[in-house]
Amino acid sequence: MRGLLGILAALASLPSLAGAATPPGEPRAHYVADTQCAACHPRQAAAWKDSKHALAMQPATPATVQGDFNDTRFAAPGETARFFRRDSRLFINTIGADGKAADFPVSHAFGLRPLQQVLIPQPGGRLQAFTVAWDTQRKRWFSLHPEGALPPGSPLHWSGRFQNWNLMCGECHTTAYRKGYDDTTDTYRSTWATGHVGCQACHGPGKDHADSARQPGKKPTPTPNSALASAHGQVDQCATCHARRTRIVEETAPGKPLFDSFIPDTLRAGLYHPDGQQLDEVFEYGSFRQSRMYQAGVACADCHEPHAGQLRTSGNALCVRCHSPAPDPRFPGLQAKHYDAPAHHGHAAGQPGSQCVDCHMPTRDYMVIHARRDHAIRIPRPDLTRQIGTPNACQGCHADKPTEWAEAAIEKRHGAKERPAHYGEVIAAAHARQPGSTARLAALIGDAAQPAIVRATAIETLASLGAPPPVASLADPDPAVRTAAAAALSIRPAPERLAHLSPLLADPLRAVRITAARGLADIPADRLDTDQRRLRDQGIAGFIAAQQAMADMPSAQVNLAQLYLELGKPVDAERHYRRAIAQLPAGNDARLALARLLVDQGHGEAATQLLRDGVPASSQPGPLHFALGVIAGKAGRWAEAAAELEHAARLMPDDPRVRRNLEALRQRLPRQAPGNPPQ
Repeated sequence: MRGLLGILAALASLPSLAGAATPPGEPRAHYVADTQCAACHPRQAAAWKDSKHALAMQPATPATVQGDFNDTRFAAPGETARFFRRDSRLFINTIGADGKAADFPVSHAFGLRPLQQVLIPQPGGRLQAFTVAWDTQRKRWFSLHPEGALPPGSPLHWSGRFQNWNLMCGECHTTAYRKGYDDTTDTYRSTWATGHVGCQACHGPGKDHADSARQPGKKPTPTPNSALASAHGQVDQCATCHARRTRIVEETAPGKPLFDSFIPDTLRAGLYHPDGQQLDEVFEYGSFRQSRMYQAGVACADCHEPHAGQLRTSGNALCVRCHSPAPDPRFPGLQAKHYDAPAHHGHAAGQPGSQCVDCHMPTRDYMVIHARRDHAIRIPRPDLTRQIGTPNACQGCHADKPTEWAEAAIEKRHGAKERPAHYGEVIAAAHARQPGSTARLAALIGDAAQPAIVRATAIETLASLGAPPPVASLADPDPAVRTAAAAALSIRPAPERLAHLSPLLADPLRAVRITAARGLADIPADRLDTDQRRLRDQGIAGFIAAQQAMADMPSAQVNLAQLYLELGKPVDAERHYRRAIAQLPAGNDARLALARLLVDQGHGEAATQLLRDGVPASSQPGPLHFALGVIAGKAGRWAEAAAELEHAARLMPDDPRVRRNLEALRQRLPRQAPGNPPQ
């Protein structure tokens, strides 16, 4: 019956399911239509109109959706879909959030090349990105989960939270996006000025500029984003989308400092290799900030035509505009040298390896087929492969050759030179907890010649070893370093935090201020002077607003809960923990934290039930069994504790906490008389 109702509703109108409305565009007071920009800027508009930005998202029609909807079927283990048309509208028959097959209407084409997804409206104002995508080159449907389909209920199933366009995608595929999330109902009222990346997404709202341009004899008012005039300002503008980062305001304004709106991720493990090469889907910013080109003042638009989004020229011709016997005088560090020659790159012209990017910007595939180049633009270091296990471009092509072969080939071509020390060696040693790592990290942090993102990463890594950041890093000119230092100090003892974080409460950038304020949240008010209390309270309000800006992310709810605990508000903390659990039932963090809170409040039975309820849903139930075992043990329920710890040990055989508790319990159990708990 449910499937029939869905079909009838789909025939009637879009939305097709009860409560499934397509988010609308809406006017913005200071924004104008792109056509007004094009009237005075026809060359830029002509370049932009077929770009990935212009076509980032389009209403779904047979003309905009590239995938085959001629009653085409896709099948993979645990995943099936039928793509078909009904009149002029596009539908997918597949398994929905309830585990049942139904017909779902398509509302938007999403992306352009080398793959295109489609968006499906769902209840609560959601748009969901379908995880069977269209390969625009091979003309085929393929799964974005080639390792195996994920079931309904998984956050990565097409209906799940982490495939939600409103949360994960909307802000970078539209102009003037407003998420409109309500965390009390877990619903959205998302809107945008234009449903693509238009002129004002980068230049800022253009109404004043357009109005003044129509006044005869008057010089047009500049567009708001003056930051595009500087190299680093331009990189920061691109980074608002082309970076792995955390949003800290509800709405961003083009031209605002990056660290007023976002906190970009460091080169942390899991996202990057120890030497900073891309690993997870990190986009371009974090890589480019490591590069010598960024340090020298090269901007995105030096290589990419910003309106068309295309390279300014193809092949090595792009690189030799600067790297040549007559280098660009804007960058005095360039060597006058003939680079585009076998004498330099060691490969026959026109063959693999002869392109600059082959060696200096190797690719990694994301979303299965999207090859993205590493923008750190680094020299291949097979010696680092041998020392710390990071990849190198040489063996990316010559996979059948050992590392030593690649090292010898480079030495033969360029001479046996001593390789310079690399920050990756320090980071890798620290990850392995090698002796002397804290001193090496401190030296790396203090080396102003190193990229700021590297020094910020070293601060974060040093904190993981239990050491504070150098005090000088709190006054570093780069906000990436100051933000990392504030976060690292936030886990130090109260006297250290009070002494060193207080000055950062007045930092000019929001990311630094709210991080410092969060680190001082538990300091009693009588230990702060009047100005410190005022700035701390403002910073905490900013931190709360930052979490509310990402309140549809379970981690933000956990952040709020932990803050409220420190502020002595356990009822508020419990509310946010429960919201996090409802948002991500398969996660453990919020459930474990709430269980601890309940135990501390004397509600052991409620904590036990909370954990038991989470076991079937959890993607990693081992920690839940461990917590159940600890609670049972503290309550003297020894057999129950042993059973839970045994279960945890099977799921987490290498966890020393489990082994230690289980061994202690095994040693005590045989000594207990029936019915007598241990003393």
